[in-house]
Order: sequence, then C-alpha cells, then structure tokens
Amino acid sequence: MATLVRVVETGSFSAAARQLHVGQPAVSKTIAQLEARLQVSLLIRSTHGLTPTEAGQRYYERAKAALREADEAELAARGVGAGLTGTLRVSAATTFARLHVVPLLPHFLDRHPDLEIDVILDDRVIDLVAEGIDVSLRMGALPDSAAMARKLATSRRSVLATPAYLDRAGEPSVPADLAAHQAVLYSQQPDVWSFTRDGQQASVAMRGRVKVSAAEGLRAAVLAGMGLSAVSDWMFGPELADGAVRRVLADWSLPPVDLWAVFPAGRLTSAKAREFAGFVEEALAEGYSGRA
Repeated sequence: MATLVRVVETGSFSAAARQLHVGQPAVSKTIAQLEARLQVSLLIRSTHGLTPTEAGQRYYERAKAALREADEAELAARGVGAGLTGTLRVSAATTFARLHVVPLLPHFLDRHPDLEIDVILDDRVIDLVAEGIDVSLRMGALPDSAAMARKLATSRRSVLATPAYLDRAGEPSVPADLAAHQAVLYSQQPDVWSFTRDGQQASVAMRGRVKVSAAEGLRAAVLAGMGLSAVSDWMFGPELADGAVRRVLADWSLPPVDLWAVFPAGRLTSAKAREFAGFVEEALAEGYSGRA
C-alpha cells in the first residue's frame, strides 16, 4: 500500500524509490506483485509517467486513508506519552529554518528518540506531494490551493539597516525619505513598500542596485551595508538583539508576516506533522530566538 501511494503521488517509480530509500526495481516488482494479487491493472504507464487507472485511483484513496489510520492506531496503542516513530519530512525557507527551526530540532528529537527528520531547505514553494513532504513551514500569503494550513505565528515587519549604512546615508524620518535611499530588494516581495500610521497611509516605490532571490543573500547584502530592506524580525532576530542592524521608521507599520504550517492536499495529516507544527508554534510563542 505504501509503495502504491508513493508511486501515484510522485508519478514515477524512480521518485517513489528515492522517497522509500529502495531501488527502483524493488518498487516496480512490488507494484507488479500487487497487481497480480488483485488481478487488476492499477497504473497506466506512458512516456509522460504513471497515472492510476480507475481501479488504481480507488485503491489509492482507500490505501492512503488506511495507512494514516494505521499510524494513528499505533500511536494510540503506544499511549499518549509515547514518542513518535518513523521519518518526518519538513520543508522550510532556508534562513528561517537555519535561525529558528534547526536549533530546535535537538529538543524535539529528545522528546521522540525513535523519530528521524529530513529537513528540505528551499525558499521556493515546492510541491509537497511530489516531494513527499509531511509539513511545510511557509511565510506570507498562501496561494489558493486545496492544501490544509494552520497559522502558527505572526512577526512584525520593519525597515532595517546597519548603523554604518545609516551613518553614511542618513536616517529616514518619514516614508517619503526612502526615495533617496538604496534598498536591498527581495525578488519574492513587491518593490512598493506600504506603510500605515494613525490612519495615514504611505507607499514608496523602492529602487536598489541589488535584488536577490534568496533570503540568505538579502541578509548578506544588508549586513554588508549595501542598503536598507523591509523584512520580518525573524530574518534578523540575532542582529536586532545585538545592534548589528537598526530599525528605522519605527512609528510606521508595514503589513506583518504570518508563518503557516501547510499540509499536503488530499492526505490525512499525520500525528508527526501535527506534533511538529505544535512544537514550532509553542517555541515561537515563548519568544524563542535562534541565537546560540
């Protein structure tokens, strides 16, 4: 059942084999044995990949539910205080994970000594089903999808720069002053920054000689004094604490940033995924910082 579910969700024997940590021939043989036992074809093989037959789709849906129920049944039998087992696959943005997720992993694994975690770091939105992800930590607005999502936390968003840059370029006192500054722009966010204060609104179209596609590059550029940027406190938590970067226009507000736990569409959410999402939510609520 597990093999058939992975093949349907990934669309290929090779991708399913990688997720199951077995060879491709083993996956192919398992599916052939399953089809022989059921005496029905479950998959349509073509140059475009594998798709389930009508019988295969029915089997897949029931098998998927049965596997999740089996997982829940095992946890129930082991008791409420029992640790989780197996492998949990988590995806998250690189910078957020480095600062706020990876440092938490020892504590989570101490609670569940029989659990293993695969952490997939990628600033892009990836296909959770195709990559076999149990839970993804995503920031910002979520695209319309059938995926289940749960909001874990919200972060303030501010304009930040290094003291050296502000000493050189001057400190803006109102949003309009930003037009005279260099910005480090993030390709995944709009170049127009929109502020509010006491019912007032102000929008500024920012310009900058540097635009980056990943948060790690944005951090490096800001810390090198190349300009200011509008980012969540999560991205510069340690530097805000030790003064390496400074907030400007602190009396003006930018839209905050939400953190979501996103679960794959069409699956029952596993106990492992729910437990991990709750753990991250609890840690951020308690003001955890990724500083050593």
